[in-house]
Amino acid sequence: MKQLKISLMLILASISICNATTLKQIKTNGVLRHLGVYYANFNTGTGDGYDSEIMQLFAKHLGVKYQHVETTFATVITDLSGIKVKARGTEVDILGTTEPKGDIIANGLTILPWRQKVVEYSVPTFPTQVWLLARADSTMDPVQPTGNPDTDIIAVKALLKNRTVLEKKNTCLDADLYLLSDVGAILKSFSGSLAEMAPAIIQGEAECTILDVPDALVALEKWGGKVKVIGPISKFQGMGVGFAKDAPELKKTFNAFLEQIKKDGTLFRLVNKYYPLAFQFYPDFFSDLKK
Repeated sequence: MKQLKISLMLILASISICNATTLKQIKTNGVLRHLGVYYANFNTGTGDGYDSEIMQLFAKHLGVKYQHVETTFATVITDLSGIKVKARGTEVDILGTTEPKGDIIANGLTILPWRQKVVEYSVPTFPTQVWLLARADSTMDPVQPTGNPDTDIIAVKALLKNRTVLEKKNTCLDADLYLLSDVGAILKSFSGSLAEMAPAIIQGEAECTILDVPDALVALEKWGGKVKVIGPISKFQGMGVGFAKDAPELKKTFNAFLEQIKKDGTLFRLVNKYYPLAFQFYPDFFSDLKK
């Protein structure tokens, strides 16, 4: 196993050296290519969004032009690294190589062990979990937080026997990841987009749905009074900006820039603009932001 890990590191290093774009190259090219997936309020598809604005400001900070490069969650890692990979639990299989399409990932990218084997992450830029959301008329009451995530998750799962729950297969909203069938939940696979899951329960397709924090916060703003948060299904996770393995200077420069916009009030303004409810649910995460 140790030899396999060393081999993987050597393969990734050799591929990365050939393909990735460094900070020096970005400045020489005069453009920062932002790989973004249209997701929640991170990248809205209309030129703005929490991560889109951060990247536009970062490009200005570097003295280069900003370019948005549309991608998908299925291809974004490859589009950055030039490495075709397939996740296998916490491991990755390398399937081949291709030409990178961008320099930096910013679209609410959850920090996951398998992704960390292929890309580097900034310090966390946003919190996330998977929550259970229910229609407002559900007989389930929100679980009162105990301060112990494991206890809260157990309490939420205890409510799910014979309840219909929407899930989305092959995503972080796949109920198998959280063993919901083991607690008696009646699972319904959803074929629409993540943004349509909250409206689906309002329309009666199920009593509740699992949803990650960014989409849940957007849902609470759009359909306040029609949905409610019952509690967490997963432990806390962070989201961050992704960099190629051989671009440590770019990562270091971004982390310093992020610290700067935390101190001058810019990041507070962006959180308040796109996710105002985040302060209510994750006050500790945002406690170092200057208003």
